[in-house]
Amino acid sequence: MHDVCIVGGGVSGLAASIFTARAGLDTLVVDGGESILARNASLENYPGFPDGIDARRYLRLSREQAENAGVEFELARVTSTEPVNERILEDGFVLETEGGEPLEARRVIAASWSDSDYLVPLDVGRIQRGSKHFVSVDDAGRTAVDGVYAAGRLADEPHQAIVAAGHGAKVGLAVIHDSDANFYHDWVAPEGYFTGRGREVPPCCEEIDDVERQARDDRARGRLLDAFEEPLDEVPTMHPSVAEE
Repeated sequence: MHDVCIVGGGVSGLAASIFTARAGLDTLVVDGGESILARNASLENYPGFPDGIDARRYLRLSREQAENAGVEFELARVTSTEPVNERILEDGFVLETEGGEPLEARRVIAASWSDSDYLVPLDVGRIQRGSKHFVSVDDAGRTAVDGVYAAGRLADEPHQAIVAAGHGAKVGLAVIHDSDANFYHDWVAPEGYFTGRGREVPPCCEEIDDVERQARDDRARGRLLDAFEEPLDEVPTMHPSVAEE
């Protein structure tokens, strides 16, 4: 059984997965095949990219970051989610997939705008607005069902990628705090930052010396230089309602 199953491999789902995996939670992302962000011609409002960035390149790098954190991925469409049989002495959920084996997870993050029909068996508080459904959540992304969360646009957050990423991270933190990994800073500090004051290094933090800091910077710069060396041979995906010529 996975600690966390995230349904949706877009911005919010990837952000949540990076946080939960780095906290040591066994994290699986079930990806239906394409993020809506892939329809963007250019991602222009994301901090850190003064002239914008190709949305598909951003998604690739975000997924790579999640994989580096230890996230597993499965290409599938989730069709239903139900609690684990009460006779099993363990909390959690069974996620049925289209043409695949059922998946089990202690916690579920729904990050799959705009498909949430798989949540119908659970009374999470789906709200219909026109042709779309949203999921009612608290400030941290928790639904009315313990162990089920919603992130990003599905949780009625704005469309912007930076908002989706931030909300996904916030929901990931809620999952961490609700699990056994209940103390999380995610802070890489210079050598002596904690220990020089007679303090232990907090969980999910670390101290690194100047040699290690430079090595990490070199590795990060090298990876980005490789990633942006050539134009990305992918084009935006058109909205399904637009007729193909």
